[in-house]
Amino acid sequence: MKILVTGAAGFIGFHLIDRLLADGHEVVGLDCINDYYDVRLKYARLHEAGIPDAEIVGGRMVRSAKQPAYRFVRQALEEREALQRLFAEEHFTAVVNLAAQAGVRYSLENPYAYIDSNVVGFVNLLECCRHYPVEHLVYASSSSVYGGNTKVPFSEEDRVDRPVSLYAATKKANELMAHVYAELYGVPSTGLRFFTVYGPWGRPDMAPMLFTKAILAGEPIKVFNNGDLSRDFTYIDDIIEGTVRVLARAPQGEVPADLFNIGCGHPVQLMDFIRTLEDALGCRAVMRMLPMQAGDVHTTYADTTKLRQAVGYCPATSLKEGIGRFAGWYRSWMPCAER
Repeated sequence: MKILVTGAAGFIGFHLIDRLLADGHEVVGLDCINDYYDVRLKYARLHEAGIPDAEIVGGRMVRSAKQPAYRFVRQALEEREALQRLFAEEHFTAVVNLAAQAGVRYSLENPYAYIDSNVVGFVNLLECCRHYPVEHLVYASSSSVYGGNTKVPFSEEDRVDRPVSLYAATKKANELMAHVYAELYGVPSTGLRFFTVYGPWGRPDMAPMLFTKAILAGEPIKVFNNGDLSRDFTYIDDIIEGTVRVLARAPQGEVPADLFNIGCGHPVQLMDFIRTLEDALGCRAVMRMLPMQAGDVHTTYADTTKLRQAVGYCPATSLKEGIGRFAGWYRSWMPCAER
């Protein structure tokens, strides 16, 4: 298949493209490389995939020096005409949309970035999939759509009409828009509600990277809600395996749209996560206890029964194993990148 992966310089996009190429697919990666977090990490991911920094210019297609079946273009989903030209020229078999303005807390500071990328950009993508038909559109939703739900584990059948952040609201909007395009125009789409993803090359604005950097530097880590939080931490390899399986299974029926939780299904107390990270690093954390943050939720917990029944999804990486791999990568890569 020829597959468009948006958010190609991001954490999940980087790993997904590597897997798709290994499976023999042709891939076009797209990313605007915004500065929400340090762009050095985004360029480093692209460099690792064989895309030279010097050749990354807006709108120019660059072929990987390592992977002949991989090309990359720096472009935003909001660039409607450029996106339409890309679809007209490439004739994609499938699309995986991982491009989005990420982060719950940042949505309180910069709401327009979320509307531009997550809403306007997504409808541009849907229009392209409508006019230049693809066999399957897989897109990233988020566990944040469950808002402050207290019923656990979170099921795809639960109510998701009470988000507690603008980020969550835009992700729910994506699900609604995708359903409309499936019903009106037959665009086959599957939304994946990602739960907390971690691993090598992860995002520096998330707890694993933030905590590791601070612990190794002897600086305090911020522990919100005084540590009384739990997250369904899911290792990147398990996320990629589930995504690849879903991509190969386009929804059928009168309205070809589907939604799945994709997580570990075993939430971890934040304090247990910190202790596991300390053990992997061989260092103890200095903790600064803080109250709950606006827009945050107490617990995330995925019921993955539906995904398991549909594609045989079964996450296999324990927290200890996953954190060990992450810590090993961090020690070998991050100090060099930050010099």
